[in-house]
Amino acid sequence: MDAISNFAARYARSREEEMSIDEYLAECKRDPMAFATAAQRMLAAIGEPEMVDTRNDPRLSRLFANKVIKRYPAFAEFYGMEDSIEQVVSFFRHAAQGLEERKQILYLLGPVGGGKSSIAERLKYLMQKVPFYALKGSPVNESPLGLFDAMEDGPVLEEQFGIPRRYLQRVLSPWAVKRLEEFGGDIRQFRVVKRYPSIMKQVGIAKTEPGDENNQDISSLVGKVDIRKLETYAQDDTDAYSYSGGLCLANQGLLEFVEMFKAPIKVLHPLLTATQEGNYKGTEGFGAIPFDGVVLAHSNESEWKAFRNNKNNEAFLDRIYIVKVPYCLRVSEETRIYEKLIRESSLGNAVCAPGTLKMMAQFAVLTRLKEPENSSILSKMQVYDGESLKDTDPRAKSYQEYRDYAGVDEGMTGISTRFAFKILSKVFNFDSAEVAANPVHLMYVLEQQIEREQFPAELETKYTGYIKEFLSPRYAEFIGKEIQTAYLESYSEYGQNIFDRYVTYADYWIQDNEYRDTDTGEVFDRGALNAELEKIEKPAGIANPKDFRNEIVNFVLRARANNQGKNPSWTSYEKLRLVIEKKMFSNTEELLPVISFNAKASAEEARKHEDFVTRMVNKGYTPKQVRLLCEWYLRVRKSS
Repeated sequence: MDAISNFAARYARSREEEMSIDEYLAECKRDPMAFATAAQRMLAAIGEPEMVDTRNDPRLSRLFANKVIKRYPAFAEFYGMEDSIEQVVSFFRHAAQGLEERKQILYLLGPVGGGKSSIAERLKYLMQKVPFYALKGSPVNESPLGLFDAMEDGPVLEEQFGIPRRYLQRVLSPWAVKRLEEFGGDIRQFRVVKRYPSIMKQVGIAKTEPGDENNQDISSLVGKVDIRKLETYAQDDTDAYSYSGGLCLANQGLLEFVEMFKAPIKVLHPLLTATQEGNYKGTEGFGAIPFDGVVLAHSNESEWKAFRNNKNNEAFLDRIYIVKVPYCLRVSEETRIYEKLIRESSLGNAVCAPGTLKMMAQFAVLTRLKEPENSSILSKMQVYDGESLKDTDPRAKSYQEYRDYAGVDEGMTGISTRFAFKILSKVFNFDSAEVAANPVHLMYVLEQQIEREQFPAELETKYTGYIKEFLSPRYAEFIGKEIQTAYLESYSEYGQNIFDRYVTYADYWIQDNEYRDTDTGEVFDRGALNAELEKIEKPAGIANPKDFRNEIVNFVLRARANNQGKNPSWTSYEKLRLVIEKKMFSNTEELLPVISFNAKASAEEARKHEDFVTRMVNKGYTPKQVRLLCEWYLRVRKSS
């Protein structure tokens, strides 16, 4: 199906359907979603969660204490935001059950660039998925159930059509009251339309922003008189009114109030009655206008604190359901956020050297963490990412201990994901000759940007300290391993020879036999075999050589049985692979001729160098990056 057919199908699917009041009531009996509230429809659009048993994943079990967690496919790409998403869904679940939340404003509180707007956009998108039913022609999309009286009609509607009485607690709009008069009280003359909320058409979804302190008034929420209609109607006539306010447009849907607490307090008053009582007054003298929707607000912490500290706002504070949306504190999830942002830009096909996004994520998370007591902030960052440090850092605490000490506000400060993405944009475009990113350029750009941002002196020192103390040494270790493994692959024959020789010597040593080298005729007794084996074991710090030799020989004998009597690859047994690597790199000078970009002494060396560069390129680097990173690594090694 092509894009145009897709659009046509989508448009046809969302077209309005018209019916009579009787047909609408029959639909209510058949499908309870026909009279569902906005919160119920949102819950249906979000859908059922996937249950993840964290006991089955060592990393998740450390983070979520073996609990079963919920993941919602509708919020699949909201990485590291499980808690915030669960709270948002809980709000809609409780509101759908008719609990106190249905009378509350859903308020997302968090730092800049933390994801509040993204959650709001996703909720508006989801709101479009499930249709609602409204009186045809109603300027406020009101429910047909507003025509009925809860006390008198409630029992009949519940018995005949299965509509609980709580759905009848709605007022009729002044527009509908006037039409009812014109119809002489015959409600069958009303028609009902099935409509899909639409961001594009402003049906059931609206957005309000704070305006100027002096001239913004409540009309941005409740609408105002249309002066062009005053020639025909009196000023207090409902047909002279323009129902253009956010509450009018978002009835039976979602009203998003951006930076809510920047708006003058007088503007916010209609929200109180709209959420608490389900109706609000317009600017003219006619009756109340119904509101059966959800108000979603968001702003930064500074506005919230100023609003909260004002005692005059107590009535408002009691009607707000706060969901904190902190920055992501897990390096792996933060990395996935960058991957998503890059994928959605034209940088999607640019080369990003391994470790670049992870380094940016590590720096971002370090700035957001609260410094722990008697423990390294680096260890805390690793524990927050689900790593186990019991073998590497005995002072590291558990995830829960770190969280308890940090308090509820952790993640509300630090650098934003937006800031991090701007840094990455500069890194990708750092080299005028190629659009690509690597960690060495990233560290340079970060230092420059920290200087430009003019952070307080203490914070600037702290941030540059993170780069020099944590990121740079860890990256030197990482790129060293990358270079070494690429070098090793070019010396795979060398590695295999060491492996085969070690296994042969160990086998003869265990059996207490002499070994005669078939090529040289040299004879090794047990002492000579031991000396040769130690040349390999000592650089690797093997504490118990006897056990190690037995273990290796047993492994190889078993492997040969399944490999036509041939030795396995030297990389097949992790413990011995590490030992051989350490033997091969006990002298860095061996690396130099191959990894340096100086003129080569021989054609053989040049070939090995080209093989090395090719292997690095296959790992995800550009040839230019290979040169830059090798030179940086050799420089760091020399200075350390």
